[in-house]
Amino acid sequence: MAASVRPLCCTGFRQCLSRAFSFTVGTRAGKKWRAENNLARSGTEYGPLTDLPDWSFADGRQAPPLKGQERRKREREEFARRVVLLSSEVDRGMQRWREGKEEEKATEERKKSLQLKPKGNHMLKNKK
Repeated sequence: MAASVRPLCCTGFRQCLSRAFSFTVGTRAGKKWRAENNLARSGTEYGPLTDLPDWSFADGRQAPPLKGQERRKREREEFARRVVLLSSEVDRGMQRWREGKEEEKATEERKKSLQLKPKGNHMLKNKK
């Protein structure tokens, strides 16, 4: 009898364990709605709840910024600097490309001007 109880107990325990764990990927609540309304993916990325101080002094002075607020501000400043740097690099690249095209055009025109010109009867036929 003890032999028949043990397998039954083990299978029940395995079923209990398998039900306790979920292997599906959880989705964040409201992520689709936020994306449709052009908001952050989660409520903690940016906005008044993350950017503004949590409290202020009774006399109206602002509270000192928290470490997370300072870090986010620094990250945003670095990102803005990077955007400006890359944008200026693209502008310089486009300017060099335009200058290269102009140089190619000038060399083509110079080559055409140095080519031999038709003379004699051929030139008289074109004027008529």
